[in-house]
Amino acid sequence: MYAAPPVMKTEVFTRIPDRYRKAGQLSEERLRAGKGTRATDSYIEGPSFDKDGNLYLVDIAFGLIFRVSPSGEVTQLIEYDGEPNGLKIHRDGRIFVADHKNGILLLDPDAGRVAPYIRRARTEGFKGPNDLFFASNGDLYFTDQGQTGLQDPSGRVYRQGADGYLECLLDNVPSPNGIVMNPAENMLYVAATRGNCVWRAMVLPDRSLTRVGLFVQMSGGSGPDGMAVDQAGNLYVAHAGMGAVWKFSPRGEPLLRIDSCMGHMTTNIAFGGADNRDLYITESESGCVLVARMDVPGQPMYSHAA
Repeated sequence: MYAAPPVMKTEVFTRIPDRYRKAGQLSEERLRAGKGTRATDSYIEGPSFDKDGNLYLVDIAFGLIFRVSPSGEVTQLIEYDGEPNGLKIHRDGRIFVADHKNGILLLDPDAGRVAPYIRRARTEGFKGPNDLFFASNGDLYFTDQGQTGLQDPSGRVYRQGADGYLECLLDNVPSPNGIVMNPAENMLYVAATRGNCVWRAMVLPDRSLTRVGLFVQMSGGSGPDGMAVDQAGNLYVAHAGMGAVWKFSPRGEPLLRIDSCMGHMTTNIAFGGADNRDLYITESESGCVLVARMDVPGQPMYSHAA
């Protein structure tokens, strides 16, 4: 066991305006799927920055996607029949969405529409994509979570190469959620939410995975959700239900606890700001984006091949 790490506080960067909230409008289908409660009026996740410093967010409960200006002004881009969860922006400007209901989508923010990108793996449908990550060579990694957990540890991790070839890398994860790589891209981290832990796999030169193991075992809350890595290789893990983001060294040592100044559903994180040292955190229950100043900048954005 390790000593408790230092604690850092956050502040509110922005809040989803009331005009975009939908109190009492969550459908029965999404209630049954666990996308919120009858009191839910907003449930944001998937923060990602574009080259102009705009922050994109999804609302998984109501099928919404927002753009937030550097000053914190929120604009709704689209409402559609889907369950967007993760969102990442490619170096070439394309915006990819991991949608639990519809697979991997492409968002056209100007036209206000989404289009299918990956519908299924060969002839098999997905369980429910959750989050995604681009490697520097253009490979797209994404998690397929569905309703998996300890009762059904069959969640999957996929990789689509820049050549378009799609393969399943893991098929035994109890609720695969956030996914990132270390700066050297020889380690892949996967948040196994229902196992309340983070898995780590070695990535070989041929891009296959080996030595998949448990990197960090957590406790309490709902489990690890979104993740991010800084330039020193430290791993940041949003601990949903705990109201905290943890910073771990590349050896798995807890270095810092970043506490939410709002609710306990700290779900997803992204580095941004003028020098990429600000850590932005979605607190989903309140519909707020929090921010904390880090001492090391995040992984450079848009380093992947176009």
